Amino acid sequence: MVRFQPEEIFTVLHHHRVEYVTIGGIAATLHGSNLRTGDLDICPKKDEDNLTRLAAALKKLDARIRAAGAPGGIPVTIDAQFLDTVELVNFTTRFGDFDVSFLPAGTAGFDDLRKNAVEFDLDGLVVPVASLEDVIRSKQAANRQQDRDQLPALRALLEEIR
Repeated sequence: MVRFQPEEIFTVLHHHRVEYVTIGGIAATLHGSNLRTGDLDICPKKDEDNLTRLAAALKKLDARIRAAGAPGGIPVTIDAQFLDTVELVNFTTRFGDFDVSFLPAGTAGFDDLRKNAVEFDLDGLVVPVASLEDVIRSKQAANRQQDRDQLPALRALLEEIR
């Protein structure tokens, strides 16, 4: 089992100048939630140059498609063209699970999330993170049981922050 190291994934994204917004559980954690997650979720900008940079970052991370019954993942050719054809892809990498969502539930994608995103400095590495309001909006729209279970704590955190 690969140890989850989101900071290493962030570092690779930074070195490849990938434009993205952190979403999901890690975004909630960075905002101060005590909810824990085992993967990193991002919403990248979907233009050709950024997709090319993201593909290079994914190659550096040894990314493979995450699938049940394939503990090491399924090899796939990752390039800008492949990334342009997907809305959501779940990867396993040498630093843990990494999900790329171009259109997270309840949002219009990167441009929508970037408007209210905040930046967190993680020991000198600046990471763009969806606002807590946007994290809540997306989890509400996704309406999965795990998201419904997290919403009360996230709403309470938002009230506390306000």
